[in-house]
Amino acid sequence: MTSEKPIIWGAAAVVVVAAGALYYFYYVRHGTPVAVPAHVAPAPVSQPSEPAIENPVPAGGASASAAPLPALNDSDAPLRDALTGIPGGTTLEKFLNPQNLVRHIVATVDNLPRKRVAVELRPIKPTSGQFLVSGAADHLTESPDNFQRYTPVVDMVKSLDANKLAAIYFHFYPLFQQAYEDLGYPTEYFNDRVIEVIDHLLQTPDVHGPIALVQPNVMYLYADPKLEALSAGQKTLIRMGGDNEAVIKAKLKELRDLLAAHGSASAAAPASASASAPAAAH
Repeated sequence: MTSEKPIIWGAAAVVVVAAGALYYFYYVRHGTPVAVPAHVAPAPVSQPSEPAIENPVPAGGASASAAPLPALNDSDAPLRDALTGIPGGTTLEKFLNPQNLVRHIVATVDNLPRKRVAVELRPIKPTSGQFLVSGAADHLTESPDNFQRYTPVVDMVKSLDANKLAAIYFHFYPLFQQAYEDLGYPTEYFNDRVIEVIDHLLQTPDVHGPIALVQPNVMYLYADPKLEALSAGQKTLIRMGGDNEAVIKAKLKELRDLLAAHGSASAAAPASASASAPAAAH
């Protein structure tokens, strides 16, 4: 649980800044045809269903006056400038790892519900200081003083304008979609994954009082097996402390409402990233 990792949560809030374009194709499974009497017309062969998108981004997410999208491999500076230019975004730059922002954001979002998040793919710099514990070796708990280490990034997340974040998210979405496809999901829709991950994080249990730890080796683990079984994203929220967790969850709920508000039939899915943005060199 508690080996030092970067604040993947601040990344998650920034992540939600970007999302969506491409279909998730479901293929019909064909079985052995059933013989029918000659006078009965055979049932029509099922055709592949329409691409299923649960949370489409709005058609034409970027306004006509917006700057054209760069290639994915040239997107670091434009995305950074867009993020740092919104209300509350001036302090964001000092937290960002400047290289491969889109790809690292996508990889981190996808990994948050899993057991581990790859440190080398973090879009956010590591938290300063050491993880703090209280008590003796046979009765360890997470120190409340540890929560203060997260205050700067949580304050930054709290100050970000959610509507502006969503606008950036929609504008840069084709690049996020392209990075998601490159990650190994060529027929899936990144915005659906974003909503799924937000919902997962919002289900993080609220833990009150000291959190008991054990240290079977170098790393600290939660003494409660139910807490130790949580995902990397949920553990990170708990590590931040109840007050910080509440701030992050509130911002997530706000962003989720904005990103999932386009589910009507009129909100057409955008074209594939490969058609919407210049192809990136690999």
